[in-house]
Amino acid sequence: MGNLFCCVLVKQSDVAVKERFGKFQKVLNPGLQFVPWVIGDYVAGTLTLRLQQLDVQCETKTKDNVFVTVVASIQYSVLADKASDAFYRLSNPTTQIKAYVFDVIRACVPKLNLDDVFEQKNEIAKSVEEELDKAMTAYGYEILQTLIIDV
Repeated sequence: MGNLFCCVLVKQSDVAVKERFGKFQKVLNPGLQFVPWVIGDYVAGTLTLRLQQLDVQCETKTKDNVFVTVVASIQYSVLADKASDAFYRLSNPTTQIKAYVFDVIRACVPKLNLDDVFEQKNEIAKSVEEELDKAMTAYGYEILQTLIIDV
């Protein structure tokens, strides 16, 4: 993104956050945008609207005292209409997502025997997805899919 002649090019799958003298001004949509730097406007940063994936490994103990490593795959994206929340409210969204995944898995798996963990992978994934969606929507993120890919 160049800022030549007060114009900025925002790529198709991105949005940019415009500030004036350090205060949020607006979210810039894809395309050629006017950012008059001579009056203090500048692009503070960009966010991608693409689908992102985060794999989380969580080690926990089952009801029958067997330690298992559960690998969850979280697919998420930034909500375009809440891009300012996604940019300003969380400094590290992946760490926040990991914390919620650890919390839910460590609450669900210790109640189950080892065989039940394999049988109830979908229920565990559904629990993780519901909890994540509730928490992350407030920060401008949408949880699209949660999969338990390995136990």
